[in-house]
Amino acid sequence: MKTDQFRRELRGWLETHDLTPPPTSGLDAEVAQLARVRSELWQAGWMRYGWPRTVGGLGGPSALRAVLGEEIATRDLAEPGIWSMVEVLVPTLLDYAPAALAAEMVPRLLSGDEQWCQGFSEPGSGSDLASLSTRAVMEGDTWVVSGQKVWTSLAQYAARCVLLARTGGPGHDGISAFLLDMDSPGVTVRPLRTMHGVDEFAEVFLDDVRIPASRLLGAPGDGWRLAMDLLPHERSTCFWHRIAHLYSRLDRLLADGCEPDADALGTAWLDLYTARCRSVATQRRLALGDRLGPETSVDKILLAGAEQRLFDTARDLLPGTVELDAGTPWRTEYLYSRAATIYGGTAEIQRNIVARRLLGLGKE
Repeated sequence: MKTDQFRRELRGWLETHDLTPPPTSGLDAEVAQLARVRSELWQAGWMRYGWPRTVGGLGGPSALRAVLGEEIATRDLAEPGIWSMVEVLVPTLLDYAPAALAAEMVPRLLSGDEQWCQGFSEPGSGSDLASLSTRAVMEGDTWVVSGQKVWTSLAQYAARCVLLARTGGPGHDGISAFLLDMDSPGVTVRPLRTMHGVDEFAEVFLDDVRIPASRLLGAPGDGWRLAMDLLPHERSTCFWHRIAHLYSRLDRLLADGCEPDADALGTAWLDLYTARCRSVATQRRLALGDRLGPETSVDKILLAGAEQRLFDTARDLLPGTVELDAGTPWRTEYLYSRAATIYGGTAEIQRNIVARRLLGLGKE
């Protein structure tokens, strides 16, 4: 199906199927709404487009998934950050999991039956992922894992975790990846309160957790390569969804009667437009089957700047709303935007990647 036809028919379906979130707020409600939306879209077929038939999909280009997420984000039917987890984890399973495991597990995520998480960062090993210390030791046909993860989004809701652990010596080649069942004995999850008041992140403690050898993703030592392949997916279709969400917030800023500052509004719009233009190029490369790489750091830099600019503009043009009204969504989203230059790789790390790997400027 072509994207124009897909968008037209999807919009028609959404007009006749009410997926409006309930009036309840909070992370529990957001996760429940996500499951509901995915379930209905899966049953109607929309969630299957753009994914291979081997995992329950209906085929077609990846652009169909971008359109679906854009329509969901524009209508505020699901929070775009947690909606987009499928765009990170499903391609990883397709590339690294045994075919039978991917065929069994991927439909559970796409259909909303399960939520998954990503166990990469550790205390002291955030942006410096290669220094992670969580260790997995082979015992018979089982890997025994011990260590700690942190900043693990939605771990308290997750049934599975794409987990990195050290199976060899120091450095990149000693890291392997696993698909962990989060209800395994020895897994403890403790949510973390962020400054915007949402327990989105969690610590995950792993105490002699046993993972079957069949849950190894790729071969031993493939964990670093998996991570380098996964991270660009965080900046591809996910960013398209995020940009659509931010455009809706710009519309809301105007609807809320902000001060008519054409320069400030124009600058915020231009930053979003620039990020969207860059994301278009990334979507086209993805549709052509190109492997995404360090060039997606440019996408990350542009989107983080655009997001912070937008909410800075909201703070300035809706005086007192962010500072004084604790109940407004503007306050929560403004505080969340402060992390845009930190999560998923800090702005400093992204600029270093651009300098070294794209511009060839070396380490100094």
